[in-house]
Amino acid sequence: MDPKYFTRDEANRTLPLVRRIVQDIVDDYGRWKECLAKYELAAANQRPEDGESEAAVELRERVDAVAQHINGYIAELDQIGCVLKGFDDGLVDFRGQLEGRDVWLCWRLGEPDVGHWHEIDEGYRNRRPFEREPAGGPLDR
Repeated sequence: MDPKYFTRDEANRTLPLVRRIVQDIVDDYGRWKECLAKYELAAANQRPEDGESEAAVELRERVDAVAQHINGYIAELDQIGCVLKGFDDGLVDFRGQLEGRDVWLCWRLGEPDVGHWHEIDEGYRNRRPFEREPAGGPLDR
């Protein structure tokens, strides 16, 4: 399946839905990390000959259940055409084109709009704000 390309306006129009999905991911990811830490502690305090305790089994099942929820949210983002790049901070990229080359349009949970971009082979640390609009709008197809 070919990747979806977004103009900046198209990416911004998806943000009400993307924002809700990403907020759910960030919230569940925090719960997942907490459950995982509890499970690891419970597992570390067990003797191998005793097998996994009932509490550890319940915690492991909870870790798996929360991970399944997160995977469902990621699948929703995939259907929209964007890519989750950061669980902790809700970082999302949209494939786009700028001045004839493929780039990532970059958005982070808490930002009002898609206001940054970076090269395909770069990450968040190299993102740049949209400063000027070339002829025909900020992004061409």
